[in-house]
Amino acid sequence: MTDKMLAPGATIGIVGGGQLGRMLGVAAAQLGYVTHIFAPEGDAVAAATAQHITHAAYDDMRALGGFAGQVDVISFEFENVPVDTMRFLAEHRPLFPPVNALAVAQDRVEEKKFAADCGVPLAPWAEIRSTAALAAAVADIGTPAILKTARDGYDGKGQARVDSRDGAAAAWAAIGNGRAVLEKKIDFSGEFSILLVRGQDGEVRFWDAPENRHVDGILRQSIVPAPRAMADQIATAQQHAQRLATALDYVGVMACEFFATADGPLFNELAPRVHNSGHWTIEGAVTSQFENHIRAICGLPLGSTALTGRAVTMDNLIGPDADDWAAWLGRAGAHLHLYGKGAPRVGRKMGHVTRVEAA
Repeated sequence: MTDKMLAPGATIGIVGGGQLGRMLGVAAAQLGYVTHIFAPEGDAVAAATAQHITHAAYDDMRALGGFAGQVDVISFEFENVPVDTMRFLAEHRPLFPPVNALAVAQDRVEEKKFAADCGVPLAPWAEIRSTAALAAAVADIGTPAILKTARDGYDGKGQARVDSRDGAAAAWAAIGNGRAVLEKKIDFSGEFSILLVRGQDGEVRFWDAPENRHVDGILRQSIVPAPRAMADQIATAQQHAQRLATALDYVGVMACEFFATADGPLFNELAPRVHNSGHWTIEGAVTSQFENHIRAICGLPLGSTALTGRAVTMDNLIGPDADDWAAWLGRAGAHLHLYGKGAPRVGRKMGHVTRVEAA
């Protein structure tokens, strides 16, 4: 708790109108706060849990100024909002997490440089700006490797595999021939997330780390606790994540993804926001990632991150998976969350289901 604690009744501004904003709105309402969404899309699903919404472009300075004037603190629910937008808002109201965290997370090159500067281990990588740089990187790093756009990639988008030197140019063309990073494809036993919350006073709390299982680059399932092969690396990964959060002077929930390898955990990427691999915390933890994010940005005491059961499983409902929503309701112990996105679309996250195994 800080001397800047916002009392219930204050208004929290959330930039972005997706499902993360929707679930933040639920958590805020439970604590007595009002939420105001700023989003360009007219069908923003976060509007269903917000008391106010501003529909405007992210570069509409007049609308941004009006939004800032109606809120007491500001956060964001996805990391592709323009940095200039958030810098403008930060000049008017307290903004958490800080803009520099957003800037780092938006650019894979800057993110990797930042992690390396903090002493966090990474897979071998190189920045790609030209065909000559690509050829040199492939020769140095070797294949197989993964080529990723430096900006705007998510859920497997903006990525191409490089299996040979001869295939590098085609892989780069497949992602648009723009600025990119080449990463060595490493052998790993699994992927896991470190989910932490950091308060304005610097206190840090961790949730149990979930094992994350992906299909076609999209998170399909998170399982808590992670298997023993990963569990032995979690404490080290938590130290790495806390180092990153401290260096950013971070406030709020942050997720860091790691690969479990024979040489220890290797950092993949960070998300400066509540994260899909933490959705299980709504029912599976004493205090969810959404509530603790609201607590942190409002200067409140952080809540317990302890498990509410012996094990927790979270399944994403992607595209047509959501058509079976009624069947999930018939399963004992299943907690269904639908995001109100309308007709299912292939590859689109439509909801999730959490199951908590009693202790």
